[in-house]
Amino acid sequence: MRLIVLGSGTNLHPNRAAAGYLVETDHLCLFDFGPRTLMNLLKIGIDRHRLQHLFFSHYHADHFSDFITFFFDAVIQSKLVAPRPPLTIYGPKGTRRLFMTMFKEFPSFAPTPFTVTIKEMTDQTIRLGDTRITAATVVHSPQVHCQGYRVEYGGQALVYSGDAEYCGGLVRLCREADLAVLDCSFPAQRPGKGHMTARDCGRVAQEAGIGRLLLSHFYPVAERYDLIGQAGEEFEGRVAMARDRMKIEVSRPSRGGRGSR
Repeated sequence: MRLIVLGSGTNLHPNRAAAGYLVETDHLCLFDFGPRTLMNLLKIGIDRHRLQHLFFSHYHADHFSDFITFFFDAVIQSKLVAPRPPLTIYGPKGTRRLFMTMFKEFPSFAPTPFTVTIKEMTDQTIRLGDTRITAATVVHSPQVHCQGYRVEYGGQALVYSGDAEYCGGLVRLCREADLAVLDCSFPAQRPGKGHMTARDCGRVAQEAGIGRLLLSHFYPVAERYDLIGQAGEEFEGRVAMARDRMKIEVSRPSRGGRGSR
């Protein structure tokens, strides 16, 4: 199983795309599709027309907005150049209503020349071939349902938190995962509601017993501080900071050593 970080920042971060994570197993799955992630997908040489499985944690624009460009391109490509395979969109409750409205109201989005399936999968597990994907509710915003995802393949497990505060649901989702990609929006000195600090991320990682912690989803203020050190105050394992277009082979690392930037 391989993870490719398409976006490790949020909103209009000066140096990072917003949230987007590509996971390669026996299927190609994209988790969130924030602004500028589509360009990073092109830069790493992945054929966007191969994407068949899109998973959304929630629908704040920094996790979603590049879908609009992607989908318009897919429709035009299919009509004028070559057919593409079916597309399945997965997300929390409200996903079906949002996308059906979008397809109805956006010019040229319907009818689509390829099959589009929309699946709401709150707090459940699905299987794609040999890949198991579990969605679980996490705490983020009272107005927006947000869920994290756990991907299991080949005896390895990867967790993506989406946007989340420290909560029991996230700890359970991360239990004994080989790699956890967690929302590290802020440093401990500047906490923000609805997100975690680096120290919170370390606490989740330690309580869940994960193998490796990848901090991501940085607001610019976060990078003025020693985030790896702060996470390491709570977590005894390996810690690193995500970078756009970073590639990670998911495996169970030896415990006890801390990573670096």
